[in-house]
Amino acid sequence: MSSDTRTMRERMQAGDLYIADDPELGEALLHAQDLTDAYNTSSARNPTERRRILQELLGHLGDDVDIRPPFRVDYGRYISIGARTFANYGLIALDVAPITIGEDCQIGTNVQLLTPTHPVEPGPRRDKWEAAKPITVGNNVWLGSGAIVLPGVTIGDDTVVGAGAVVTKDLPAGVVAVGNPARIIRTVE
Repeated sequence: MSSDTRTMRERMQAGDLYIADDPELGEALLHAQDLTDAYNTSSARNPTERRRILQELLGHLGDDVDIRPPFRVDYGRYISIGARTFANYGLIALDVAPITIGEDCQIGTNVQLLTPTHPVEPGPRRDKWEAAKPITVGNNVWLGSGAIVLPGVTIGDDTVVGAGAVVTKDLPAGVVAVGNPARIIRTVE
């Protein structure tokens, strides 16, 4: 890995192994933490200020998006949220790789969208190498409270993920999935 001349940010964005403890990435992480802290302490009575903060933090913010604090991200800039999406309290979206959330989604309390991965081999993991895979959530998806979506997962339009489910594999459009690991129990009419 030492012959690779790319920056850690470039490696991260390519989905390759990188080391997060890098000054450029560290500064971007601190900037996102400053913005999420400002958002999380902002008044619900000032929606204009809240939207301004989210627009600065996120890569894309659709119209009429409502995210209830607390809200946590790694970088923010790699997150895209479609119009009219609602996220209840406690959303964690670790955007080392892109996270795309469609329009009209409902995200329950304490949902986690986790793009980072770590090597299984002990040496590279001890040396702090990591990577990430993108997450895509389609339009009109409902993620129940406490659901966890793992790296590389795509969830199709109109799908419902039950509370507490751990989504380890792609889910097609129009299904209900529950459990750990999440399994499809029926289709949506």
